[in-house]
Amino acid sequence: MSLSASGGFAYRVVGVVHVPALPGTARGGTTASMPGVLDAVRRDAAAYAEGGVSALMVENFGDVPFLKDHVRPETIAALTLAVAATIAETGLPVGVNVLRNDVLAAVGIAAATGAGFIRANVYTGAMLTDQGIIEGRAEEVQAAIRRLGADISVWADADVKHAASLAPRPIGDVAEDAVERGLAGAIIVSGRATGSPVAMDDLSAVRAAVPGTPLYIGSGARADNAAASLAVADGLIVGTAAKRDGVVTNPVDERRVREIVTAASR
Repeated sequence: MSLSASGGFAYRVVGVVHVPALPGTARGGTTASMPGVLDAVRRDAAAYAEGGVSALMVENFGDVPFLKDHVRPETIAALTLAVAATIAETGLPVGVNVLRNDVLAAVGIAAATGAGFIRANVYTGAMLTDQGIIEGRAEEVQAAIRRLGADISVWADADVKHAASLAPRPIGDVAEDAVERGLAGAIIVSGRATGSPVAMDDLSAVRAAVPGTPLYIGSGARADNAAASLAVADGLIVGTAAKRDGVVTNPVDERRVREIVTAASR
């Protein structure tokens, strides 16, 4: 971790481990496919670690089309194995994102594995997504964290990608509600889709609204825009740009990771 612009501590570069399709999902295999899934997870996690990232986030990216807010038990079990494998492989701080928005499952996985943070794509309010209308469940999430006695920080998206607000509001107001009324520990600002750049006006508005909260860029972070992004944000969540040839479905490229980390450290 490093001292953030907000005065707290934040991870400078967070690498996303995109888990292949899990057993029981539309594109997944049977349970016999799990050794291969875990091999891919360990490979990408190790490449990120060798590239120098500060932390990792594990998400079931391969499970498209995503379920809305309740994934199946076999997905939770398999993703728990993936998170545990990532922690064992790297020893880095690890977070969990259960797509599309099963934040309670993410809490359970994090608590069981010792992961320190989770991502909530929709944490407060309601969004229209390709899975339909998703409503935030901040109270249930915070109650579960307290009930389990887990030290888990919720990283909440403000105006999450691949979605539209049912009642558009200034993004700063959305972020403020997530922190002040939802008890989010960090805010994520993304572009319109995976790999899309963030609007700097949005980033600045969120920084002004929650100056004491760690702020992460959730999409579009690259080596060539890291310095400008980190003039406002505290950290970068990197996925697509870290992959071979910049293609999100390719394996993680350690060289590309190192370039991003080097640019971020400046």
